[in-house]
Order: sequence, then C-alpha cells, then structure tokens
Amino acid sequence: MSDRKKIEDCRQEIDRLDNEILRLLNERSKHVIEIGRLKKELDANAPLHTSGRESAIVERLMRQNSGPFPNEAIRPVYREIMSASLSLEGTQTVAYLGPSATFTHLAALGKFGQSAQYHPVNGIKEVFDEVERGRATFGVVPIENSTEGVVNYTLDMFIDSNLLIYGEVLQEVSHHLMSKADGLEAIQTVYSHPHAIAQCRNWLETNLPNVLIAETPSTSSAAEKCADEPTAAAIASDLAASLYGLQILKSRIEDNINNFTRFLILSRNPSERTGKDKTSIMLSIKDKAGALYDLLRPFASNGINMTKIESRPSRRKAWEYFFFVDLEGHTEEDRIRKTLEEIKGRCLFLKILGSYPIGT
Repeated sequence: MSDRKKIEDCRQEIDRLDNEILRLLNERSKHVIEIGRLKKELDANAPLHTSGRESAIVERLMRQNSGPFPNEAIRPVYREIMSASLSLEGTQTVAYLGPSATFTHLAALGKFGQSAQYHPVNGIKEVFDEVERGRATFGVVPIENSTEGVVNYTLDMFIDSNLLIYGEVLQEVSHHLMSKADGLEAIQTVYSHPHAIAQCRNWLETNLPNVLIAETPSTSSAAEKCADEPTAAAIASDLAASLYGLQILKSRIEDNINNFTRFLILSRNPSERTGKDKTSIMLSIKDKAGALYDLLRPFASNGINMTKIESRPSRRKAWEYFFFVDLEGHTEEDRIRKTLEEIKGRCLFLKILGSYPIGT
C-alpha cells in the first residue's frame, strides 16, 4: 500500500472518530440538560456551575489518560465542553474588569470558556456591584501579580462586600508588541497600561530607546489606539492583536518570563469542597505586644500552611489594620474549623471570604 493511500485511510478513520465524538457529545448534552432540569426542581436558585464537579472530571481524566493525547490539553478541551454544556442549562453571565482582550478577560475565558456570556465593566467596584445585584453570576478581578504585587483596591472591596471567593485563576502574562507598522524602525510611540510598561521596561530601553512611551487605561485600549495610528505600537495580549487587526512585531517582551497574575472568581454562592482547596480570611487583631504571634500560633500547631498574609489600613481608625490570609484547606475540614474557632476570640473582627479550589 502506498504512503498516499495510507494517509487517506488514516484521514477516513479520523473522520469516523470525529463523527463518533460528535454523537457522544450530543449524548452527554442530553444528560446535562436533564441534570439542569432536576436541579431547578430541587432548588430554583441552585447554581448551575459546580467547581467541585468540574475539577473532579478533569482530574479523573488526566489520571486515566494513557496518551499520546497530551495531558495538559485535557483541561482546555473539557473547559469548552463543560462551558457549552452549562449554556444548555442556563446563561452564565460573567462580569470582569474590562475592556475586552485584557488579561482579566483572558482569565475569565480560561475559567468559564467561550460559551459563557461576558460583561466588561470599567472598574473593580463595578465587578463587585454586578455580582452583588445579581446582574452577573460570577465576577473576575485581579488580586496580585508576581512582579507588581497585590492589587490593594480588590483587597479593600472585601471589607464591606458580602460576596464570596468562588475560585482563582493563575494567568500567565505574556506581553507582545503589536502595530499596523511593518517593523520596529517605523514605531514612534508605544502605548500600554503602566503595569505592562513597567514589566517590559528593560526591553523597551534596549530596543526602542528613543520612542515615546504613553500610558493608557488598559492594554486593550492601547491596542485600540494603534488601530488608527500606523506609527504607534501597543504592548498587549495576542487576543488584543487579533481583535484590533494588529501585527505582532515581537512576542513575549516582558522582562521577567515567570510573570503571572492571580485572579479571583466572585460569587454569591460558596464553592464545593474538592480536596485541593484554599481558604481566604480577613481579620483584625487587638493592638498589643505579641498579638500577631498569638494569632499565628494555632495555624502552626494544627499543621495548616499559610500561603499568604497581607496587611491593609482599616480606613476606619488610625494605625488599625486588616490582615488578609490565605491558607491551604477547606472550612469543612476539622482542622480548619478548629483553628478558626481558636483564633476567633483573639480577633476584633474575623470574616471568612471563601473556600475554593486551588488555581492552576
């Protein structure tokens, strides 16, 4: 048998398998629709998205995968399958810090897939407001960057908000230089958000030392400006380049290649326990010697790993601070519940912000 005939036979077999995959996806969808119907009968307000179930499906499939299909591709493939499935049960509206094609938008897509309904808003407060008022099922906001640090405004919003942290997304931040121009020599101005400019400072000074650097409200708005300025370039995501018809002149120009931003998923409902969870709390303590030491001791004695502690002024009283703490585990675990009970009496204020799956 000739190689050409072998290729044709393989393609026919792929077509047959694709037809079978499509049939199975539709069979799966029928069960999804039935689950949605039963959920509504049990509780009309029950959330359609269940992060615990989603995580369990992906983890099980990754354990069972024998290849050659790559394990790391299972998560994005099933994210879209589950996104489309959820759309059959009902609309999942996601508010995020806009505009479109920002890294927050990319993080939202990475969590909820293409079939969710996305609603960009102008500020972090507006994201909280959309979810609190029920106009969005979920919200997505940045909380910290591996290079630039914590987004303090997001932390401050939790002081008065009743929303819960439903999940987190770790989004790799890759900055690209894009333009309508054909090469770097034509660039006279570079637009971008101040954080993106700071993260690409060394590259800009080395490769475009005499070019004007101008700040914009977002990386996406920088790309939008370049759509009408042939001598301008933007530092933004590849999604922004596609959205505004720009050519990527140079990929991955960030100075630190290990550049990640952590985003939080906001919800009015708690997340299910998955076995690989994180709990976030907010607290304030009495102003006395050794108060912070006394507070931290129960975490160590109960074998709880604290992955983050951040302090913020309370804005209510001079020299009074709130502490935001991330720890491994779920509030349904005895050791977590016991520890929170122990520290409660040592706090002026203690608020559980949510237990949720550890981001990937």
